Amino acid sequence: MFIEPVLIAGAWRASESTGTFQSTNPATGEVLQARYPISSWADCEAALDAAEKAFAILRTMSGDAIATFLETYATKIEQRAEELVVMANQETALPLKPRLADGELPRTTGQLRLAAAAARSQSWRQATIDSAAGIRSCFAPIGPVAVFGPNNFPFAFGSISGGDFAAAIAAGNPVIAKANSSHPGTTRIFAEAAQEAATETGMPAGTVQLLYRTSHSIGEQLVTDERLGATGYTGSREAGLVLKRAADAAGKPIYLELSSINPVVFLPGSLAERSDELAEEFVSSCLMGTGQFCTNPGLLLLLDGETTENFITDITRRFDAAPAGTLLSPAVEKSLHASHHTLTEAGAAILCGTGPAAHGGCCSVKNTLLRCSADSFLRDSETMQTEAFGNSSLIVTVADLDQAAAVIAALEGNLTGVIYSAKDGSDDAAYRRLEPILRQKVGRLLNDKMPTGVAVSSAMNHGGPYPSTGHPGFTAVGIPASIHRFTALHCYDNVRSDRLPEILRDDYAGSAQRLIDGVWR
Repeated sequence: MFIEPVLIAGAWRASESTGTFQSTNPATGEVLQARYPISSWADCEAALDAAEKAFAILRTMSGDAIATFLETYATKIEQRAEELVVMANQETALPLKPRLADGELPRTTGQLRLAAAAARSQSWRQATIDSAAGIRSCFAPIGPVAVFGPNNFPFAFGSISGGDFAAAIAAGNPVIAKANSSHPGTTRIFAEAAQEAATETGMPAGTVQLLYRTSHSIGEQLVTDERLGATGYTGSREAGLVLKRAADAAGKPIYLELSSINPVVFLPGSLAERSDELAEEFVSSCLMGTGQFCTNPGLLLLLDGETTENFITDITRRFDAAPAGTLLSPAVEKSLHASHHTLTEAGAAILCGTGPAAHGGCCSVKNTLLRCSADSFLRDSETMQTEAFGNSSLIVTVADLDQAAAVIAALEGNLTGVIYSAKDGSDDAAYRRLEPILRQKVGRLLNDKMPTGVAVSSAMNHGGPYPSTGHPGFTAVGIPASIHRFTALHCYDNVRSDRLPEILRDDYAGSAQRLIDGVWR
C-alpha cells in the first residue's frame, strides 16, 4: 500500500507515521484513493531540526533572494494551475470556475508576489535610528514558523501557499506546513511547486516542509517546541484554543483565526429606501460559497416594524428558493446540524431550512434562516452566538435602539461588523448611537457593504478581538502588517556600524524608508 511521502529537509521521504487517512469528495461521498500519513513526533523532530538549520542561513539572506524564491514559486503555481484546480475541486467541491481558477488561484499568486515585493523593499523592517542616543532598532525574522491551514480556502489560506506562509517567508523564516485533512492532495501539489522553486533559487533545505496530519497531542507539542519561532493557525475555535493554551504556556507566539458571526445591522431608513436591494445583497452574501467564509454574515440585527416583517418574509422566501450548495466535508455538515440544534434549544425559531438538501451533493444542508427576539438573545447571548458555519444565518429583532445597543454590547469579538443606513441621512442619529459600540467589537467596520470579500490590500485588517482571533493587534491579510506576526524587534545600543544589520547602518544604500532622528528618510 503506497502512502504519500512527507517533505522534510528538502526531500520527499517516507513518513514515520502512526496511521493513514484519505480525503473525501464531498459532492459524491467518494473516498479518494490517495493515502496520507499521520505523522509521529519523529517527523516533527526532523522537520524542526531542518528548519532550525535553514533559519541560520535564511536570516542572513538578502531580501532580493527571498523575493526571487516567492516570485518563482508563484510562477510554478500558475504552470500547475489546472492540476491544482481539479484536485481542489475533487477534495472540497468548490467550483472549478469562477471560485478556484478565476478567484482563489490568482489571489494566491498575487499574495506571493506582494510578499516578494515587501521582502525586496525591506519596508516591513521599520528601521528606526536615534543618532544622539546611539540606539537603533528594526524588525527581524523570528525563527521557524508552523502554519496550520483551514478547510475553506485551500489556495489563498493554505498552509504552504496562503497568506501566513507568504508573510512568514517574506520575513526570512522557514515554514513547517501542516496540511488540512480535507485537501491533502491539493497541499501536496503546492509543496511540490514550492520545493522546486526553492531548489532552483538556492534556498536552504528545510525552507519549506510539509506534514499532512498529526495527533492533537503532537500538534500541541509542535507549537511549544523551543526551536519554533511562532505559529499561524486558521480553523475551528475548539482546536485553535487547545493549541493556544499550549503555546501560551510555553511563551510561544501563536496567531489564530478562530470564529466569527460578523453582525450586520440594517437601520430602518435603509430598509425603507431599498429593501429589495438589501435582501438580494444579504442573501447572496450568506449563501456565497455555501456560507463557508469566515466573514459570512451569521447574524442580522433588525428593528421591529411592519417594514421589517415584510423584509424578513422576503429574505426567508429567497433563502428557501435558492439552491443549497455542497459543504466542504462530512465534518462541516455534522457541525452545521449541531449548531442549528444548539440555537433552537436556546430559543431560536427556524424560519426555513435545516435537514439534508435534495440536490446539494453528498454533504449538503438546506439553506437555513433562524430568528429570535432581543430578549431571547440577551438571556443567553453566548449560546446565541454559536457559529453556524455554512449556509445559515440568525435574525435578531429588537424593539428600539436601546435594545439594539444592548445586543451589540453583548457580542463577542468578530472579524467584521456592518451597518447599513439611509442615504438621506435619516438614520444618522441611530448610526452615531450604535457605531461606537460595534467599533470595539470588530476588526473591520463596513458601511453599506457586505463583509464577505477580503481584499488583498495593505490597509486590510483581517483580524479582530477575541474570539475571532487570538490577538486584536494583528492581521492575517495585508502586507506589510501581516508580516509583523512572524518577526522580533531587535534593538542595538552603541553597536559599531560594521556590526549592525545593513538597514541600520549610516551608509545603507537600499530603498526602504528609515525613521532617522524622528524624520522618515
